[in-house]
Amino acid sequence: MSHWRCLSAEEISQLTTQGCFCEDWSRVQVAEEFRPERVRDAHFSGNVKLGKFDGYVSFFGGVRKPTGVYRVTLHNCIVGDNAYLGHARSYIANYLIENDVVIDNVDLLAVEGDCSFGNGKAVSVVNEGGGREIPIYDRLSAHTGYILAVYRHRPAAIGRLQEMIRQYAASVTSSMGRIGRGARITNCGILKNIKVGPAAVIEGANRLENGSINSSTEDPVYIGPGVYAEDFIVASGAKITDGAILCDCFVGQGTVLAKEYSAENSVFFANCGGFHGEACSIFAGPYTVTHHKSTILIAGLFSFVNAGSGTNQSNHHYKLGPVHQGVVERGCKTASDSYMLWPAKVGAFTVVMGRHYRNSDTSDLPFSYLIESEDQSVLAPGVNLRSVGTVRDARKWPHRDRRKDSKKLDHINFKLLSPFTIQKMINGRDLLGKLKATSGPTSDYFTYHSVKIPSAALERGITLYQTGIDKYLGNCLLKRLEGRKLHSGEDLRAALRPDTDVGQGRWIDLGGMFAPEQTVEQLLDDIESGRIDTLDQLEARFASIHENYPTYEWTWAAEVIAGQTGKAIDALTPEDIIALTNRWREAVLDLDRQLHTDARKEFAATVQIGFGLDGDQEVRRKDFEAVRGSFEADNFVGEIEKHMAAKNALADELIRRIEPLRGQV
Repeated sequence: MSHWRCLSAEEISQLTTQGCFCEDWSRVQVAEEFRPERVRDAHFSGNVKLGKFDGYVSFFGGVRKPTGVYRVTLHNCIVGDNAYLGHARSYIANYLIENDVVIDNVDLLAVEGDCSFGNGKAVSVVNEGGGREIPIYDRLSAHTGYILAVYRHRPAAIGRLQEMIRQYAASVTSSMGRIGRGARITNCGILKNIKVGPAAVIEGANRLENGSINSSTEDPVYIGPGVYAEDFIVASGAKITDGAILCDCFVGQGTVLAKEYSAENSVFFANCGGFHGEACSIFAGPYTVTHHKSTILIAGLFSFVNAGSGTNQSNHHYKLGPVHQGVVERGCKTASDSYMLWPAKVGAFTVVMGRHYRNSDTSDLPFSYLIESEDQSVLAPGVNLRSVGTVRDARKWPHRDRRKDSKKLDHINFKLLSPFTIQKMINGRDLLGKLKATSGPTSDYFTYHSVKIPSAALERGITLYQTGIDKYLGNCLLKRLEGRKLHSGEDLRAALRPDTDVGQGRWIDLGGMFAPEQTVEQLLDDIESGRIDTLDQLEARFASIHENYPTYEWTWAAEVIAGQTGKAIDALTPEDIIALTNRWREAVLDLDRQLHTDARKEFAATVQIGFGLDGDQEVRRKDFEAVRGSFEADNFVGEIEKHMAAKNALADELIRRIEPLRGQV
């Protein structure tokens, strides 16, 4: 911004000649280098400051216009250097407009009274009946949101956290709005009580009211044609366009809402995608995606979810209001026309097919298929572990991280196998074993929490879960010993000892970030006691938990290995390590072979139907290969084969290092 001075008599005269008007020109100040020829047909009221205008701005189609103020009414505004303000049909009031901003062809841009720009607005997530409200604010993370929504049984902590957010909202409350440097607002309708960050692009929006658009120069926000938004906050790198309608929403970094998507009382965290469909009272953890017109997500908690066409849930089987809610744990997919009656809970990485009316809970049976069969919910436990689709999803998420802002709000752990999922596999393995023992080996079906499990599926599930457990524990062991110098038994024991006790026990998926339950409980204790009393401290604690994941993970894995072997982790012998390594090798190769087989199905003759329309079988095959390629040349298939060879070599390398230690205490 410039240094300000009063207008000269000559400048006032020139401005008047150019169609400008002000009842009291003494309240208009300008930059030292102010050029009056660049202000035309402008009306001023209140206190107005105008920067220097000596540059040009470019518009679509190669049009260039000189910076300045043209056909605009300004009330209580500060306009920075080389801004372009043109054709405000009503007026612009109570705004600080920074350097290089473009505002062209808008109906209204104004702030009235003290405004927090959406900060502190309570959003009723997960349960339409209320009780899980999240007060949204500029820096809201998935982890803070998760605590606010889920940990209502800790009212003292929730109350103090809400107070921190109230204090933050008060700190940003102002009677002046701000349009950040380099932002462009063009061809828009009514814009009331909004704050716009640097480099944001808002074009063709119909109505924006009471919100913050927290764009950054690293990762601008785009708000496009036809958008309606009220009581909202948008984080950096987000894109909202194509007639999307939002009310009482938080939109996280890298999230895209478009193609007439509508949402109310919902929060969307990093890299979500909403197209065509509808959301109502949802907690959309990172990578919650829906693409279809007939899809509705309602009254639930989701994360890393892909909702197919016609996906629907119902919380209307009630007598005391829409109080039912659902949880769809990370990594799930729903097939076309899938339906779930809330309350229900779906285990991680489960594929849901068909319609389910019986309030099932499969959270301890992850990586499953939940299928409708003859009006029954039938579960095939663990089969999604061997699906190439599951592995593909886990690999694609890091590559589809759209966030470019160096200050990331959400800490995301992309690991497919983690203490969170493996503890559920252990629970699932033990649960299936108990069902078999209780119901007897001759049973055709086993019933658990309103789902039926066929006998063959139960046996296969036990095997698959154990294979997944063996693979994960071996992964952790080999990672722990990687690069370690092991000259003696003591070197081995020292390498195996955990660096901390933190990590034992239950783990939580805290809105996309894995965390030991004990760290979450300690965080809540610290909030209650006042040891954490600012949002900065809270964010630092989440960052610390995330950064220490590898250390905490080994503590957990070491505890589980000790339970599996019956020996303390630092009492394992070289022979034990070799046995665990071979067990890991077998598990890895077994799963990879199953993935290889599953991938081959994508190249079967039945998949080629629809190819080679005007030819015989040979033409069909050639057409298919021309479009899809061959099985042997497929990149994913090649990766599986390389993975098998690499893991085999890794096992051999560790065993070679361990062999000389045999017999050492």
